[in-house]
Amino acid sequence: MASDKLIWLRHQFNKYLIGTVLPIGWFGPKPPAINTLSIQHTPLKLHIVSHCWQYSHMLNFQLSSLVNHAPTSMHVTYTLYHAAEDTKLKKLISRFNALAVPNVTWDWIELPKQQLFRRAIGRNQSALGTQADWIWFSDCDLIFHDACLDSLAQALTGKQEHMVFPQQEYVTDLLPSSHPMLNQGSDEIIDIDTSLFQTNAIHKAKGAFQIVHGDVARTCGYCPDISLYQQPMSHWSKTYEDSMFRRLIGSEGVPIDVKGLYRIRHVEKGRYVQGAQLSQLRKEIRVATDDQGSQS
Repeated sequence: MASDKLIWLRHQFNKYLIGTVLPIGWFGPKPPAINTLSIQHTPLKLHIVSHCWQYSHMLNFQLSSLVNHAPTSMHVTYTLYHAAEDTKLKKLISRFNALAVPNVTWDWIELPKQQLFRRAIGRNQSALGTQADWIWFSDCDLIFHDACLDSLAQALTGKQEHMVFPQQEYVTDLLPSSHPMLNQGSDEIIDIDTSLFQTNAIHKAKGAFQIVHGDVARTCGYCPDISLYQQPMSHWSKTYEDSMFRRLIGSEGVPIDVKGLYRIRHVEKGRYVQGAQLSQLRKEIRVATDDQGSQS
């Protein structure tokens, strides 16, 4: 498999060529015109897509939020891509799979870990196959708290856009792994202390905040025709494909008002190889550059 440096160079080459020197249309289907996009009727159908690798302690917050704050004005299909080797996560999945949550359908998809590590592979699979009105390409550490999904349903109803994004979230300071909120029981439905969070503006539809119209997703997939972004990886990879996806569909997103979207910022990143020099370097950089208002 290609090295990180080679992948970075190939991505930079793609950024230079695609949409500048070479036509975007050579690298993927043209998205539907905005005025041709279907207009949804209530109840709206939303497809949330997450990936998780050795991050079950954070995913528990997301899954718990879907139980604690289940939507009342839309139906959510929740797809989680995971790998068999992540035994803690499989235990968590088993626990939530036993819960019947109103207006939520669980969809657990196991991938070989090398495919899981390139997030565009799962996102492309879900994009092409979704039956929803909108698809939210999420990260597993977003928390859909009080009124989040219902306010999203209100904001999306009747809207014709290629992509939208929440104009704000609520985030914590950078928390150490010893923080009490990160050490709640792993075998229970958990919640957050909202007093620990402050408002953080979101300025464009970066990776975890891309909410894409279903017609666009079904037409364009997620960078399906660029081999670099569909190659399995030996470890969790940087998500260069997200910026290319936005270029291919011709949108950086339109801001919408979504309430109750939370994210815990923390030092330890479980998806990387713990103890490795690069993992330690990433940790030190996060702490050194933390500005309390992380622009996600």
